[in-house]
Amino acid sequence: MLMKGVTLRGLEVFEALAASGSVAQAARTTGLSQPAVSQQIRNLETALGSDLLDHSKRPMQLTPAGRAYLARASGVLAQLRLAHSELSVMDLTHLTQLSMGIIDDFDNDLTPRLVTTLAESMTRCQFRLITAPSHEIADSLRDRSLHLGVTASTGEVIDGVSEYPLARDPFILVTPAGLVAPGSDPMPALRSLPMLRYGREQLISRQIEAHLKRAQFDPPNRFEIASNPSLIAMVSRGIGWAVTTPFGFLRAARFHEKVDAHPLPFPPFSRSISLLAGDDWADTVPRDVAQTMRRLIQQHLITPGIERFPWLRDNLRILEE
Repeated sequence: MLMKGVTLRGLEVFEALAASGSVAQAARTTGLSQPAVSQQIRNLETALGSDLLDHSKRPMQLTPAGRAYLARASGVLAQLRLAHSELSVMDLTHLTQLSMGIIDDFDNDLTPRLVTTLAESMTRCQFRLITAPSHEIADSLRDRSLHLGVTASTGEVIDGVSEYPLARDPFILVTPAGLVAPGSDPMPALRSLPMLRYGREQLISRQIEAHLKRAQFDPPNRFEIASNPSLIAMVSRGIGWAVTTPFGFLRAARFHEKVDAHPLPFPPFSRSISLLAGDDWADTVPRDVAQTMRRLIQQHLITPGIERFPWLRDNLRILEE
């Protein structure tokens, strides 16, 4: 039994406020009004007899007691969400076939966890999973060779396909370690090394190139690399710098000691990750899978991403329908 005055809603609000430091952002995350968020936090702090947040600072910051409590509260909430997601996919037991494509940004962390969760429910189902670039997954959904796809969104409406938003993944600058001093202007360093680009056929490449054009920044084109790990590996060797996203960066963990990540030196932009599903689904399967993906993305990518790069706090986040 929870301590009197401590509610699950209060814990959820505290977690959201701790992540953003903003009452307005926590209200958007939880679906409450700003006064309701403030009241939930006051009730929780009163019940615990301790200040969890320093309300005098903007953005709000956790107190030492708040940091200790958040570690425990987040663990409790994660377990409750896991239990809910496992229940929510129980209706997959009736499926006999499911084919799904997932962008390769997720193949190290999220894909195995998602497959484990689905396989436990889909005991009589023939399950086919592929990892591929976004444009290939979208093409496979168009021709109906896939039922579901987790991909970067183009914003394009695809006939016969529904889109379920999952997360916002902002673009960041990645340079060889020590090339750019913290807080300094990176532009002189960027002019000293070539830009390492994604292959032009990839959606992420087209998104980056379009934004560079809008920012009137056109570095010479010398290298195009098809895979994200290879791109980060080349940055780690000092060959050049790259524009990527936190999801792509976190995937290449073995190179992290030899690369640095920075905010972009030009106007920020981001991509959206979505679940795409054929409109012929007559049940809640896509919605349930989307909710499971949001939980996994929050737990294994967004939370560690913000811990590593606090300056991403307002942009690296879950997208609700």
